[in-house]
Amino acid sequence: MPANFKAQARRPAPWALALALLLVYVVWGTTYFAIGIALQTMPPLWMNAVRFLCAGGVMLLIALWQGHALPTALQWRNSALVGGLMVFVAMNLIGFAQKLGIGSGLMATVVTTMPMWLALWSRWGGERVPATSWIGLALGVVGALLLALEGDFSATWLGALLAFGAPLCWSIGSYASRRLSLPAPAMASAAQWLVGGALGLVVAAWFEPLPALDQVSAKSWAAWVYLLVFGTLVALNAYLWLLQNTSAALAGSYSFVNPAVALLVGVALGGELLTGWVFAALPLIGTALVLILYGKQLQAWWADRRATWAGQRAG
Repeated sequence: MPANFKAQARRPAPWALALALLLVYVVWGTTYFAIGIALQTMPPLWMNAVRFLCAGGVMLLIALWQGHALPTALQWRNSALVGGLMVFVAMNLIGFAQKLGIGSGLMATVVTTMPMWLALWSRWGGERVPATSWIGLALGVVGALLLALEGDFSATWLGALLAFGAPLCWSIGSYASRRLSLPAPAMASAAQWLVGGALGLVVAAWFEPLPALDQVSAKSWAAWVYLLVFGTLVALNAYLWLLQNTSAALAGSYSFVNPAVALLVGVALGGELLTGWVFAALPLIGTALVLILYGKQLQAWWADRRATWAGQRAG
């Protein structure tokens, strides 16, 4: 669930575009399954805190190597707000939701409701939201309600509450990142991850005994390394590259693919069981995302088609 950055239109090599999309599609689609494996023996707060502190440290070195200046005091404060919401709150809500029994595929599907919340905050912030986005928001709400009937949610209401709270907090952080002064994308990621990880470290030290890390299995550590290297450093940087080299809509197309990948992986490797509700919700959420991400293009296409038909009738 990455933050939104303004894209610069460029023409990347087709192979580079395909590779970046493949990384974002597949890696992010499997991260929820990896989270589930890591959580088998790893405390949730420690898992996220150490993950993002390490990733933030690496990203800081990369940003400095690229020549970016360190954040100003104001940018650190803004990064603390964004990182607190997205890294500390949202990511830990995902971890605890899965710890309470929410399946990885279902969790990935719930996360796709984030753009719907973001559209709502944009409207309340004074930005014009197209009618197609409102239609998409309504369809997304219906899809979310159907998801709430899925077996995992009915079995653990607290897990369901945490699961739906994660994209809500992430959307607020994403919206804040668009309105606040932040450093360049690489430095912004470093600052947000470091602050979010530090917050998690403080809370983890208070609520989760450090000796619990001695009980973490090699399998869970392997999943954690996968989350750090591929889920955070590789896939997120691929996504940032996409935002800078292609359209935001194409970069955001991961929202359509990740749930399908996560569901397939969860069922095939994790033995997760799904009822019919998720399959009723997926088309609604997918349609909602299409309307939110491609609404303006669809409106322009429809207006062009109507003009063409009118011209044909007049001729």
